[in-house]
Amino acid sequence: MSIIANPGNRDRLWRSSVIALPYLWLGLFFLAPFAIVFKISLAEPLIAQPPFSPLWGIAEDGTRKLLATLDNYLFLLEDKLYWVSYLKSIKIALISTLLCLLLGFPMAYAIARTPQPWRNLLLLLVILPFWTSFLLRVYAWIIMLGKEGLINNGLLGIGIINEPISLLYTDVAVYIGIVYTYLPFMILPLYTTLEKLDLDLHDAAADLGGKPLHVFRDITLPMAMPGIIAGSLLVFIPALGEFVIPALLGGLDSLMIGRTLYDEFFMNRDWPLASAVATILLFILILPIMLFQRLQQEPQQ
Repeated sequence: MSIIANPGNRDRLWRSSVIALPYLWLGLFFLAPFAIVFKISLAEPLIAQPPFSPLWGIAEDGTRKLLATLDNYLFLLEDKLYWVSYLKSIKIALISTLLCLLLGFPMAYAIARTPQPWRNLLLLLVILPFWTSFLLRVYAWIIMLGKEGLINNGLLGIGIINEPISLLYTDVAVYIGIVYTYLPFMILPLYTTLEKLDLDLHDAAADLGGKPLHVFRDITLPMAMPGIIAGSLLVFIPALGEFVIPALLGGLDSLMIGRTLYDEFFMNRDWPLASAVATILLFILILPIMLFQRLQQEPQQ
């Protein structure tokens, strides 16, 4: 009791408890599920319940033996379908992230420079779509992108096109859906960074003869880099494994890894192969996070 009663020990115990909570959360809801998925990826598919073989078995001499196999990962290397899905997902996620950045940066900059009474209203408009169901918003784009939808009717009305064009069930529709959905995730980190930008630096650069483009390149862009990286990760990571938007807005050519993963789990009932797909996808997602951490540590070294 005397050890706990000591104020220094109580503070250390409190700090240790606070630090341990995130690790406990990660262990329960990230490491444990990943360990289960990785274990299943080393099994063989079975027509049983559960639909995969056990990791350990009993040998003829009565000893326990490991039944793990790498056949699922080797199959991924041999089948072109999965690599096409991975590359297609990376391509769509990268282009969508770039589009979100090109659209989100000027919007975040404008909000950050807006006087305070209007700034909160603009931020509210940015997050307002989150108050509506995600599926309803995607279904709304199905109506707008159709040949009789709002976009085609608008283009016909102003004379840009002479007949309706096919927008729905194309990669263009997938890009529109992803950019619309994840644009707020780009704007909010950028706004947080740009709001702290010291405008006196712009005035000083202008007094020294700096042109607006040079001021943006040499001052605004480097100082906004933490927000750019954070926003890009918040868009790229979920877009890479996106399933609903390609399934509802994309065509047969919009085969992303999320759809492939769904088909293997629920259509083919091949849980070991699906777990191998998910494991490789996780390692692909870890790469940009490691790069982000390295970029954060470089200025400190």
